[in-house]
Amino acid sequence: MSSVHLFLLLAGLKVSLSEEGEPSVPFGCGFGPPRPYTLLCDLEVLWGVVVEAVAAAGVLAAILLMVVLLCRLHSVTEAQKRSGIGPILLLLIGIIGLFGLSFAYLVEQDESICVVRRSLWGVFFALCFACMLAQGLRLRRLTCESRSPSGCALIGLALGLSAVQGVIAAEWLLLTVLREGHAACQYNRLDFTLCCAYVLALLLTALLTATLALCGKARQWHCSVVWLLVSSFLSVLLWVAWVGFYIYGNDMLGKSPDWDDPTLAVALVAQGWLLLICHAAPEAHACLQAPPQPSAPDYFDTSQNSSRMREASLDEDIPLSHRQFVDNQRYAFDENTAGLGGGSHHNGSTGARPSAPFRSNVYQPTEMTMILNGGAVSTL
Repeated sequence: MSSVHLFLLLAGLKVSLSEEGEPSVPFGCGFGPPRPYTLLCDLEVLWGVVVEAVAAAGVLAAILLMVVLLCRLHSVTEAQKRSGIGPILLLLIGIIGLFGLSFAYLVEQDESICVVRRSLWGVFFALCFACMLAQGLRLRRLTCESRSPSGCALIGLALGLSAVQGVIAAEWLLLTVLREGHAACQYNRLDFTLCCAYVLALLLTALLTATLALCGKARQWHCSVVWLLVSSFLSVLLWVAWVGFYIYGNDMLGKSPDWDDPTLAVALVAQGWLLLICHAAPEAHACLQAPPQPSAPDYFDTSQNSSRMREASLDEDIPLSHRQFVDNQRYAFDENTAGLGGGSHHNGSTGARPSAPFRSNVYQPTEMTMILNGGAVSTL
């Protein structure tokens, strides 16, 4: 009997030791992904699930907007609007990259994950802000000169500006990981922020370009300029907030390094949605909007001949049988005005004759002209 009790005691001790040796499964991850992906399903650490859901919704929204732009591309016939679609599509790719990179902060750190974080963080931000800068230059030309650079030139400019940040990130990784032998996950927070100084310079340049574009005379593009200005200004505020919180706020609250990854993940998702709502969607709507149909002549347009517009509108109301009489009166009025105006000289036999500027206007006198001139016909 004592041997049976001893066997049961040893079996229970073995079970308890095995349970202590195995890591506990977080709440909500019973059938979810294993470690190191537990933040994707851990309901006790709720920020990971929230960031995952918001980022996934942002990816779907950006893909849907890209599909709409590509399907409606054939309907955009104006060159001024068509040139802005390329930078929008490139911006949407950068926004999808921001949302996708936020998932890298929901995974426990290892060497490969840290390399992805350090190399792609600045590149995706630089791509988005370079597209905003290209749009600012485009709107500046449209508001001031009523013409736009080609879409291929704007895309090339955005890709070239974002490639500079890729070179900066690659050099930082090579110097710290390969040359100095540090682990990819061991880096200073201030160094991480300083590596993105070029990205912040792109954002400030885009803000300045949007401000200059707002001073243009073409009012029809001011709505797009305002949206670009708002998105740039809000992005500056967002960068000031996350940089301050990432470098100083977590240390002051005693939450560093536990809150470092949530800070960066929230910054990625917030920036993606800000650009999607305040810039990509309004600019796509402006490019896809049909041009307004002219319902009435523009009397404030000095390039048009106002007298011809009035004549055309009057001729439409006059019946065909009476138009000859109206034309005769019009020619007679022009001849009397020419004869009474300045620059004429008198002749003893035929009276006032038009000067040289009026002689270049040759026309065929009509019966009504002869009647109004008292039967006298001027010879040129």
